[in-house]
Amino acid sequence: MTTLRKLIVEGALALVLFAAPVMAQDAPVTTNTPGVDVPAPVDVPPAPTVDPQVQRGEYLAQMGNCVSCHTVHGGEPFAGGLPFKTPYMFLGTMYSTNITPDEETGIGTWTEADFVKAMHTGEGPNGPLYPAFPYTSFTKVSEDDVKAIYAYLRTVKPVKAEPPSNSFIFAGPFRFGMKIWNALFFDEGRYVADASQSEEWNRGAYLVNGLGHCSACHTPRNALLAEKSAEHLWGAVVPDVVAEGEYRPWYAVNLTQTQNGGLGGWSAEDIRKYLKTGHNRWGGSFGPMNEVIANSLSHMTDEDAKAMAAYIKSLPAAPDTPAQQMTDEEREAAAALYKKHCEECHAASGRGGFMKAPPVAGSVIAQGRDPASLINVILYGAEPAKSLNPPGAWETMRAFRDRMTDEEIAAVANYVRSSWKNTGSKVTAQDVARHR
Repeated sequence: MTTLRKLIVEGALALVLFAAPVMAQDAPVTTNTPGVDVPAPVDVPPAPTVDPQVQRGEYLAQMGNCVSCHTVHGGEPFAGGLPFKTPYMFLGTMYSTNITPDEETGIGTWTEADFVKAMHTGEGPNGPLYPAFPYTSFTKVSEDDVKAIYAYLRTVKPVKAEPPSNSFIFAGPFRFGMKIWNALFFDEGRYVADASQSEEWNRGAYLVNGLGHCSACHTPRNALLAEKSAEHLWGAVVPDVVAEGEYRPWYAVNLTQTQNGGLGGWSAEDIRKYLKTGHNRWGGSFGPMNEVIANSLSHMTDEDAKAMAAYIKSLPAAPDTPAQQMTDEEREAAAALYKKHCEECHAASGRGGFMKAPPVAGSVIAQGRDPASLINVILYGAEPAKSLNPPGAWETMRAFRDRMTDEEIAAVANYVRSSWKNTGSKVTAQDVARHR
């Protein structure tokens, strides 16, 4: 580290420590997933033109899932107002912006150059943006693709809608901290193809790491909420909604080729099918992933889905999830609870039931490094988005929130995480209580 770099780090660290908690992570809490009342995908009118640039921009905007973050549940597409919270929820709320071409409340006065600069550098016409807008990933998107998205957004219905005011901590004067954070953690630059890989692989890498911004949820973060590049797509905890007005942690799964706790057992076709339909032989979409698939990934071409799958299938394996040991007494009690509440659907073998329930043996959710999503699905159930019901999709899982105690849910979770060669750290009743 150069002397100048060291001075910047040491001199600015106190300011960054203050600023960091106010920065929404790239995959922040939203209120667009109201529990078992799973919303239908946002109904976005098609681009009213045959201009190839606009049509391309529409597709790219879908790939970036712009509509999910910039549309409040039940509101006009792209009109903003969706609440975002950092993991430090006591600091308050920020709201997504209106990106329709309305000149008073939207981005109607933004030039193409303004939009490109915001996407590539995180700098808007009025100053630095928070990385709740994932410019840390969008910086990799080509200028031509960004311009196409801008062309498309110019054609959407202008909506005069002023999002609610951000909490004071997110007001303009505090944005200076972003310049320091960017200096420390943000690397601007477009995606550069890897000549040693195939064209398909490079297309997948471009989509996963750029517009798809998968690392926003699936990569762990440091204390200052910057992604840990050495743990790229290893899986991470992200806060989101479990029921109307109730926020809890979720675990965005390990996307690498880890055998226990990752996608090592999934084929490229398994990955492609899940991305396109929200369902495959290993499991089905639920929770925060519903909108990602319903509003974005399900619109992909087969070629792009195959490309993303090829890239994901190539990711080096992260470390296996840690194993746990249950005493004979604990296992006997937990097995009885599994038999009573779970076996009918998931089978004694853990392999699931045909057209009924996915396997828990080998499940990436069951073996997550953090058990958050497993706890949530037991407490609150699992239901796909209304449009994601392909032939052969799994049945909706009912909630056990009022059927089992915290101790019982912890016992079942531990049984699932330590049976059929599964691995996973121990779940406590206190862990479950925090998710209620």
